[in-house]
Amino acid sequence: MAKFETAKIIKIESIGEGSRVCLDFIDRLDPLEGVLIGNTGSGYLMALSENRSTETYPPRPFRINAGAYHHYLLLEDEKTGYLAEMKPGMRVPVWYNGEPRFVPIGRVKIEKRPFLRIVCQTETTGDEISVTVQEADSVHLLSADQTAKSVLELKLGDKLICLQDQPGRHLGKKIDEEIEEI
Repeated sequence: MAKFETAKIIKIESIGEGSRVCLDFIDRLDPLEGVLIGNTGSGYLMALSENRSTETYPPRPFRINAGAYHHYLLLEDEKTGYLAEMKPGMRVPVWYNGEPRFVPIGRVKIEKRPFLRIVCQTETTGDEISVTVQEADSVHLLSADQTAKSVLELKLGDKLICLQDQPGRHLGKKIDEEIEEI
């Protein structure tokens, strides 16, 4: 079981338009199931399924809007992949209550959208973890109280579930090197 913890939001900024990646899975997802995404190898936040209605979108219980094209996606055995590398048929861990289940991707959908950059500070070490997600009411992250929180409702000081990691990757596998990612 992964060692999840909490991180406090210290910065939220609108950063412009880019390519966002939706992962459409071949199975129904629970509203609190998600994938672990991050801007760097320092750690990940959990992007949840679109398994809820919003003012602008109907529920899509097979989809996770996983954010920006460059994001790391935590895969199995501490390996990562870029969202840009995801392909139909790949089995990806979808997390619920700290446990993964591996679900194949049925489709990868990439479109131009506006983005938010969200930076958090972990409560145990003070390290920063960040994500770049679509600025839309259909995008939800897992909050510290184990509920879905729309990225449009996030405020400084809010707490999210995170998973810390060590930067330093080569082709998605951990390596021992000195590296700084921001």
